[in-house]
Amino acid sequence: MSSSRGSSPVTAVDEDRTSRTGAERERPQRRRRERTERGFSAIRTGLTAWLSRPLASFHLVLALTGLLTVLGIVMVLSASSVSSLDPKTGSGVYSLFKKHVLFVGIGCVVFWIGLRVPLKHFRRLSPTAMVGSLGLLLLVLTPLGSNINGSQGWFKLGLFSFQPVEVGKVALALWGAHILVTKNAVIHQWRHLLVPVVPAALLMFALVMAEPDLGATVTLAVVLLALLWFSGAPKRLFGVVLAGGLAGVLVLALISPYRLARVLSFLSPDTDIKGAAYQATQAKYALADGGLFGMGLGQGQSNWGYLPNVQNDFIFALIGEELGFVGCLVVLGLFAGVAIVGLRIATRNLDPWIRIVAGTLTVFLVSQAAINIGYVVGLLPVTGVTLPLISYGGTSLVITMLIMGILANAARHEPEAVAALRSQGPGKFGRLLWLPAPDPYRPPAKRKSPTGRGGASKAAARPAPRSARPAPAQERRRSVREPSRRSTAARGAAVRGTGTRGSTPKRAPAPRRGNW
Repeated sequence: MSSSRGSSPVTAVDEDRTSRTGAERERPQRRRRERTERGFSAIRTGLTAWLSRPLASFHLVLALTGLLTVLGIVMVLSASSVSSLDPKTGSGVYSLFKKHVLFVGIGCVVFWIGLRVPLKHFRRLSPTAMVGSLGLLLLVLTPLGSNINGSQGWFKLGLFSFQPVEVGKVALALWGAHILVTKNAVIHQWRHLLVPVVPAALLMFALVMAEPDLGATVTLAVVLLALLWFSGAPKRLFGVVLAGGLAGVLVLALISPYRLARVLSFLSPDTDIKGAAYQATQAKYALADGGLFGMGLGQGQSNWGYLPNVQNDFIFALIGEELGFVGCLVVLGLFAGVAIVGLRIATRNLDPWIRIVAGTLTVFLVSQAAINIGYVVGLLPVTGVTLPLISYGGTSLVITMLIMGILANAARHEPEAVAALRSQGPGKFGRLLWLPAPDPYRPPAKRKSPTGRGGASKAAARPAPRSARPAPAQERRRSVREPSRRSTAARGAAVRGTGTRGSTPKRAPAPRRGNW
């Protein structure tokens, strides 16, 4: 008992020292944790404050366009330096790179046009653009068109080539949004929802498949689905459309030998490594060789002929090989930023046409990037869709720059941006690019009387019945000078009060509110 009593004070002191030591050790960790939390909260507060600025969406579109374009220039230089060297034709190492830079310059001019021209002019010209696109798609099937890589979908203009289907994608988005907004009052009816947008889109699908070009057809289908989604079509419609689209793709794949070979190589890539599955297999090898940080710019082996068309459809594989997994994450983050900013522009605008156009073009760009990255990593069959703003330029690069310019123009039409630009001036970028102040959105005037099949013009053209015509001037003066006895008696009864004491006169019933 005595020994236990003597040892208890020492044990209490040791426990006290141990608790102090533990508290002293936890104190720096707690301080670091609090410092980290304060840093994250400050970053979150600053980012929220910056995003709440009126022109935040506009600046984000400019930044994303610039970053993707610069990344594309660097990767095209790395990918085409070997394949562009041809002693027979005399082309040097930088021949494809110079053409790409030229296309980037043309795209910058087109970007400025999409940013500078008022959006109401784009809407007004959208029917003409749609008819012109259908005409070009029909004309390219004639001997005037050129067959490149097995597709009769190009116009050759000297050293340059032009692909009309890229113009058709933008024309379908602008014109389809115009039709759906114009028919907004009757869009709940199926025939007004589907006609004439769906028949015109199916005609464009048929002309593109006649080239044939399955990848462009898939992206056109994405544009049509996005138009119907952002216009408020019922969800059960999309199940029918997706089922029909998958059935159509399956039929097209079965009736064409080269498409069937691509599908079979996707389902079993190990059976034909040196044939139909060669590009997909080499792309996976390139991604595997890149590792985490890559082999460095210009150090990849894919641009030495191991991966055909690496500067066009499979440039994402070269990004993974030379910049590694980190570079692939950067590309994915940039396209995720395009998706977020584009949908932000669509939700913050008041004009329904701008909302549908911004949402449709955003979904189109991000879906095209997802399809390209999907078949490079082996998740989708190879369809020949380029990576927007990064693949080797041409018609696709110029049209993508036009789309980004339209999105930047739509960002300047947000209500807060319109108020700031009209009250505080155009700002630095506005003065530099000579941008006019956007007009505020004014909703169209509502029609007071509904129109039937004949319309309001036919009803207005019919003569009014005799009872509804205005009385002559002499009769109107006589009615004013000599009021009728009935009206005099009614006024007297109203003054004296004809009801019982304490009763209130009955009011006229209020008009019934219906569907105006």
